Amino acid sequence: MNLDTLVAIDTHVHAEVSCCQPPDLFGKAFDDAADKYFGTVLKQNRRPTIPETIAHYRERNIGFVMFTVDCEANIGRRRIPNEEIAGFAQENADIMIAFASIDPHKGKMGVREARRLVEEFGVRGFKFHPTMQGFFANDRMAYPMYELIAEHKLTAVFHSGHSGIGSGMPGGGGLRLKYSEPIHLDDVATDFPDMNIVIAHPSWPWQSQALSIALHKPNVYIDLSGWSPKYFSPELIQYANSLLREKMLFGSDFPLIAPDRWLKDFETAGFRDEVKPLLLKDNAVRMLGLAPVSDAVAAVTV
Repeated sequence: MNLDTLVAIDTHVHAEVSCCQPPDLFGKAFDDAADKYFGTVLKQNRRPTIPETIAHYRERNIGFVMFTVDCEANIGRRRIPNEEIAGFAQENADIMIAFASIDPHKGKMGVREARRLVEEFGVRGFKFHPTMQGFFANDRMAYPMYELIAEHKLTAVFHSGHSGIGSGMPGGGGLRLKYSEPIHLDDVATDFPDMNIVIAHPSWPWQSQALSIALHKPNVYIDLSGWSPKYFSPELIQYANSLLREKMLFGSDFPLIAPDRWLKDFETAGFRDEVKPLLLKDNAVRMLGLAPVSDAVAAVTV
């Protein structure tokens, strides 16, 4: 990535449509409910392909991290192949970074896949969604996967708080919000200090938990995806402007929230001018190891 020319790095972008396999309509009810919940308006009344997403971000000169969510075990919906996302990232390294998603219920086979994706495909991190995958983040079942991530000093992103996925469906689509309470990540951060942990989204109704963990554990960050900044709590903005100014990251949750909308609302949400560059790009550069340590340190101390 040409860090000098990028205006921002979006750390939370979803791959929604595969180019190498037909769509799995088994989970269409979840997509329809999410579109209604988020008020999503998509061109051509469909979700974008990976190449369309790349073009969307390149047009705006915004770098981005992309991943899918592997919820095959809990929901039964076929995932987009991690290799597909990683392949596009290799071909578009100027703008895109690939994370993978592997359901920890896949055990040793999942760990084998994770190692191959890191060592052969250059994957830089992993996405977990405890609510959609049906596990508590501190379940020892997932620890072999975390050990692999920590071994390579990579990043793990965890959905937290309320889930727009399943909202409004009978029984919430069978999904349980309890799995995404941030406090379970305190154990993970303690046990894996060499693994960067990103608590994704404002963690309502457990926002204070996320702020406390990020304040207490050096390896924990918070991404601000999934909500328009105009709905952020005063507490979240207060900490972003002060004690956690180097621990918060721009994320949109595209395509459910477009980066244009997020950035527009960000400008008037109450963030200090000197903090905005940190949240939009500099913190992500440092966390993802995209620049030499000396350069990254300088970026957040100027």
